[in-house]
Amino acid sequence: MAQQRNTNEEFDIVTAECRALFVDKLKDYGAAWRILRPQSLTDQIFIKASRIRTLETADAMVDEGIKSELIGIVNYAIIGMIQLELGYADKEDMTAQQATEAYDRKMEETKALMKAKNHDYGEAWRGMRPESYTDLILMKLNRTKQIEDNDGKTIVSEGIDANYKDMLNYAVFGLIRILEQDNEK
Repeated sequence: MAQQRNTNEEFDIVTAECRALFVDKLKDYGAAWRILRPQSLTDQIFIKASRIRTLETADAMVDEGIKSELIGIVNYAIIGMIQLELGYADKEDMTAQQATEAYDRKMEETKALMKAKNHDYGEAWRGMRPESYTDLILMKLNRTKQIEDNDGKTIVSEGIDANYKDMLNYAVFGLIRILEQDNEK
């Protein structure tokens, strides 16, 4: 049996893999994603979450599993937060270093939120079924789309950035569960 880690360590392990893929894709494509509007990023996350839900209920026809889709949700959520902060561009306008620094900043903000909520909720996510993470991500996506359709205005609700952070954290919880399963083998 593998040594049990705490949530902060597990968060760092799984997000390091997400970051590594982000950095590698920067080497391949640069920050081409800078042209994407937040709504397009919300739709990209929707595609990933919808595929996870399909994989949870049916056999896959493409040999890519839930883990790669969760990593995609993490990275698209980070990109979404960057785009909300900077606005979208008409062309690539960031170096790989600038993009990585922005990624790291947004990941730290999101980890701080996870730590605060995890403290307040007493690690309740560990008692949840992984399929619930998918459903919660999809619910957050529907909320985000509604906020986007309202030009980002809310009356009492958190904004788009907060929803991206929550989606990212649910995806991380799913990745941690996969990590734990792999460690038990």
